[in-house]
Amino acid sequence: MPLDFTMHFVAVPTEFKLRNNTGCSWKVMIKLMNDRVILDQGWSTYAAVHQINIGYMVTFKLLTPDILKVIIFDDDGIEVVNNCRKHDKAFTAKE
Repeated sequence: MPLDFTMHFVAVPTEFKLRNNTGCSWKVMIKLMNDRVILDQGWSTYAAVHQINIGYMVTFKLLTPDILKVIIFDDDGIEVVNNCRKHDKAFTAKE
């Protein structure tokens, strides 16, 4: 995320909950790197569990200061619907 995106925050959070299209949440840590806010710890596992491949498009919408809605589209432009049961309980965010 570009640093300009952070103007929407009173203070940039240290973690986000990524909420998918079925309402499940996943916690990821963020860090500042090369003038960008980077999704760090938890993102690679999220991407693997949700089978995000090269050519997929991932969109993010800020819902609250610490929750991003994530929508994943496959390489044909079709929205990917993920089931919460695929999530490892150690990584899912408790609501």
